[in-house]
Amino acid sequence: MELFASIRRNSLGLGIFAVLTAGLIAITHQLTDNTIKNNILDAQISAFNEILPANLYDNDLTKDTAILPADPLLGSDEGIKIHIARKNGEVSGIIFETIAPRGYNGNLDMLVAIDKNGVVTGSRVISHKETPGLGDKVDLKKSKWILSFANKSLDNPSLKGWGVKKDGGDFDQFTGATITPRAVVRAVKNTLIYFDQHKDTLLAY
Repeated sequence: MELFASIRRNSLGLGIFAVLTAGLIAITHQLTDNTIKNNILDAQISAFNEILPANLYDNDLTKDTAILPADPLLGSDEGIKIHIARKNGEVSGIIFETIAPRGYNGNLDMLVAIDKNGVVTGSRVISHKETPGLGDKVDLKKSKWILSFANKSLDNPSLKGWGVKKDGGDFDQFTGATITPRAVVRAVKNTLIYFDQHKDTLLAY
């Protein structure tokens, strides 16, 4: 009898321990999940503020979004997200979550901000797998090269100038690495072309 009583006590203790542990894990997961989501949101807002002047919008860019249909100009065979900047209720610019295909080690995820006049206000590579010390110079943490797109448009430079200097364009390439900057230049140019072709629709969101 004492043996069975001991087994019951141990089983009960283990059961209570399991319930408490499961509860603790669930609470920790929820708290951690919220922290991760908040960190991602903060990073996103920070990136938006870097590429789009604060005086161009007064809305919440993280919530004012739309999904564009797949288009080769945006580098994806799936729809991509845009963030719509508004000032006093009117569209003042668009931030594209565009993709630069055919980097040296694959695609590069980018943000390209274009104001209502078709001028790039800023751009960032937010994810890539490029070679450290070479292609990773597209990352602002590694060099200021990505800043060269600010204030550029389809007229500045001309379409012929939208390439790296090795190809006769206006943009620098990296020593020992031309494929990656070429992909990024092409992506920014193609995003501008997309904006120009769909300007009326984009500004009517």
